[in-house]
Amino acid sequence: MDLTIGEVAERSGLSVHALRFYEKEGLFANPVRRTATGRRVYHEEDVEWLAVCTKLRSSGMSLAAIRQYVELARQGAGNEKERLSLLRAHEEQVLAQIRELTECLSVIRYKVGIYESALDRGEANELWNPSHTEPVGLTGTTEDCHRAAA
Repeated sequence: MDLTIGEVAERSGLSVHALRFYEKEGLFANPVRRTATGRRVYHEEDVEWLAVCTKLRSSGMSLAAIRQYVELARQGAGNEKERLSLLRAHEEQVLAQIRELTECLSVIRYKVGIYESALDRGEANELWNPSHTEPVGLTGTTEDCHRAAA
């Protein structure tokens, strides 16, 4: 079934502008076909590829790495190890991001707990204020935050 650029934009969640950009950058697994009048024609496989491509991109894979992956896929059989290597390297990057975000979340949760406790006790005015030269009670020091993240 042929799809218009508008239909693909609606299905993929990407803007028409983004679809044109992906095409220009060579990020489609298959070349975008055109009608005799120059209108872009897409197929369901294009939408499926865009779902993968946008996940790779939103998880931090560079356009260059996605382009390299697409080029390898277009070449067909025989380079599966290279494709796997690209995906494994990206997987490691995503895992590192998850670890970092998990540490950030621990610090945030620690600080939320400090604020909730202080507010529950009616002692919010004792929370650290940057205009004071010395932190006043219930600060939750950087060291405490790092312990919370560990």
